[in-house]
Amino acid sequence: MMTKTPTVLGLACLLLLGGCNQAEHEKPEEHPKLEATTPFREDTAVTKEYVCQIHAIRHIEVRALERGYLQNIFVDEGQMVKQGQPMFKIMPNIYQAELAKAKAEASTMNIEYLNTKALAEKNIVSTNELALAKAKLEKAEADVKLMETHLGFTDINAPFDGVMDHLQARNGSLLDEGDLLTTLSDISKLWVYFNVPESEYLDFKTHKQGNTPVQVQLRMANGQVFNQNGVIETIEADFDNSAGNIEFRATFPNPDKLLRHGETGTILMAKPYPNAMLIPQKATFEIMDKTYVYVITPEGKLEQRLIHIENQLPHLFIIKDGLKDDDKVLLEGLRKVHAGEDVDIELKSPDKVRSELELYTE
Repeated sequence: MMTKTPTVLGLACLLLLGGCNQAEHEKPEEHPKLEATTPFREDTAVTKEYVCQIHAIRHIEVRALERGYLQNIFVDEGQMVKQGQPMFKIMPNIYQAELAKAKAEASTMNIEYLNTKALAEKNIVSTNELALAKAKLEKAEADVKLMETHLGFTDINAPFDGVMDHLQARNGSLLDEGDLLTTLSDISKLWVYFNVPESEYLDFKTHKQGNTPVQVQLRMANGQVFNQNGVIETIEADFDNSAGNIEFRATFPNPDKLLRHGETGTILMAKPYPNAMLIPQKATFEIMDKTYVYVITPEGKLEQRLIHIENQLPHLFIIKDGLKDDDKVLLEGLRKVHAGEDVDIELKSPDKVRSELELYTE
């Protein structure tokens, strides 16, 4: 009796296990319940970034116009100067003497002309001699104006409001005509140059509406965005074939004189997408460089759908085509399911999905 008891117990267990397995096979197959949503629309924009060079609207070299010793410097490096403000003076002694000499010769020619005119009125000399005397007087007066101009060149004044750069000469330096003294930059406005690829240039020209100016922003070298917006004013005529780029120029006001000539930064140009269709990036997958989503059909089956992406935002894709507004798009479990499979879904509103994405971004 003792030897038969384990055998009976073993048979009973086998029967019970067999019954359990049979019961499990008889249970209906459960479909996975996965999150899904529908595409949503909103006005949005994608910001493109371009490395840029910052230039003063006027940047000139201040040079000596006459030869001589540099007698005075009235300004300092980095100083803001006003239009007409004295900057440099070249020793004027020689030019003052030449002007005095020219004035004396002009006085002599004037006396000679008046005497000849009196004689011509009495028919003592011919009209030709009077004309010759008048020409000599006019030449002498022109020499006076020329010497006054040369003397005026010894005073070098600011041609416009601006900020000075390094001094290239010091008091007592012997200057030749054309020697560099400093550079002067008008930074009341800035010209900011940046290169745009050919494809983005074509998009820009295609989407630009009439003569409406396109505004851009400038991110400075310290990472902060400049507090003034700029406007794209010009585009160069030709492409750089070696790089496939074309140069744009934006103009920025600089009322606080914060930015200077020669700085660098990054242009931020927003491309608008009105009423764009958006879906989360996590709802997509790629096969052979093509992008797909799973769409749930009215029968509850998965359909693999090819889509085309126009652009992207943080955690979102802007859809060019491939989806309709009422399509239900699978959000999770993309690697665990297959096309044609039945699924149960929990449909989330686009607002809830968007808020979860923004929370994740933060």
